[in-house]
Amino acid sequence: MAEHDVASPGLPEASDDHDPNLGTRTPLDRLVGKGTRAAAWLVLLAMAISVFEVVMRYGLDSPTSWVHETVIFMVATSFALGGPAALANNRHIRVRVLYDLVGTRFRYVLDCFNDVMTFVFCLAMSYAGWVMFWRASHSPLGEWQLERSGTSWNPPFPALTKGVILFALAVMTLQALWHLYQTFFSPRPPEGGSEGSGASDATPDAAPDATADHKEPR
Repeated sequence: MAEHDVASPGLPEASDDHDPNLGTRTPLDRLVGKGTRAAAWLVLLAMAISVFEVVMRYGLDSPTSWVHETVIFMVATSFALGGPAALANNRHIRVRVLYDLVGTRFRYVLDCFNDVMTFVFCLAMSYAGWVMFWRASHSPLGEWQLERSGTSWNPPFPALTKGVILFALAVMTLQALWHLYQTFFSPRPPEGGSEGSGASDATPDAAPDATADHKEPR
């Protein structure tokens, strides 16, 4: 049975189709999908200014002082926003061996357990991200002071990168909380429900024809 045929109720399955909303569960997921698709253009922009740096350095012998750190910041931002994007479209890496072997009722239990653990993990990581960003944005005396790279250009990209990581984790926490609410308050599957029972495959065409053996009088 194909993977998309064994999805549990209320849990959309990711697809390789071009519809960007396939796999989303909430309006927040769809909003995150739109935002992260826009942010994906940062990779193309990073490539463009990298080419500019190559031309300036090796073609005109006039290297820049800002391209390298800017590219690192753009790529790091793209990677950080990949977490909310994967969670929004249900494209995270998973092992489905146990999930595919059990029936619908136990899949519901696994869905609840998965959403609880996802929320707890995202909440804990958000706290860690907040601590990391606070230390990067405040001096030991508690004053606002962004951490900088320490190079000749000296941009505040280290602090901004940690801010983006905190933002991504906070968004994932909200997504996980909404998913958890949906899972717990969605209709429970039937007690004896399981995949492959074949009960839903019956159609009116399969019923015996009551007039099949009827003969016309001569």
